[in-house]
Amino acid sequence: MSVLHSVLLSTRPKQWIKNLVVFLALMFTANQYWSLADPSRFVNLAGRTLLAFVLFCLTTGSVYLINDVVDIKKDQEHPTKRFRPLPSGKLKVSQAIVAAVCLILVSAGFSFWLETSLGFLVMGYFLLMLAYSYLLKHIVIIDVFTIAAGFMLRVVAGAAVIQVPISPWLYICTILGALFLGFTKRRHELVLLNDDATRHRPILEQYTPGLLEQMIAVVTPSTVIAYSLYTFSAENLPKNHAMMLTIPFVLYGVFRYLYLVHTKNQGGSPEEALLRDVPLMVNIALWVLVSVLILLVFRHQ
Repeated sequence: MSVLHSVLLSTRPKQWIKNLVVFLALMFTANQYWSLADPSRFVNLAGRTLLAFVLFCLTTGSVYLINDVVDIKKDQEHPTKRFRPLPSGKLKVSQAIVAAVCLILVSAGFSFWLETSLGFLVMGYFLLMLAYSYLLKHIVIIDVFTIAAGFMLRVVAGAAVIQVPISPWLYICTILGALFLGFTKRRHELVLLNDDATRHRPILEQYTPGLLEQMIAVVTPSTVIAYSLYTFSAENLPKNHAMMLTIPFVLYGVFRYLYLVHTKNQGGSPEEALLRDVPLMVNIALWVLVSVLILLVFRHQ
């Protein structure tokens, strides 16, 4: 395996799917910019958002490399992580550090060139994740909130790069959704690793399955309620409340994911669940399609 290939694997391409949240701002403001007569403005904004997505992929790749360097000893004893290039010895620590520095320098440079505020958000995300790798992941509850904050920064970046305001409801939905995924992941790790859980991730000593179940029970209905309120209260959405038609897709998505967590033991990797579970993929695709159609068809109502 070449060094370049090992670096690519260490940036965890499957997890780049999380960066798709940068498109949310474009998606929910499409009705303001799309025009069949002159689609050029929307195409330009879509191009800027796509570039922001790529830059966040470079940034998260840098973070994953650094995180693997920090956790290399623990990962060597993990049942699945030990096969990653760094803990398996296929990639040297020095090579990983050089690659991480190069990725963040390229990402930050292009981010500031594209939009100054985007540059600050990219650097803010990077510094937050560094703090997570070295400190915040060892503080109970704050560890999951930090992950949620990372998602929030990506959503804000998606709005900043196209210079549009974003509804506070979308912030709330993003944070709650990220907490939902974070707490289900912690639960999966406890169940998967059993007595070895705290050895691989020390913070798990502060959690119990019962505590995590209660936390999940809080954020799950909160996420659904927040999204439901968003569909008929956000100023940029159609005034006829047609976006409420998308609520069933969100409900099904939440229930389907809980089904995968509790019966298929897939809560440890949200991106894997998304890429492997056909019903979940179809549901998300339908949610996006219906949302965009509603925003475009009823944009003047």
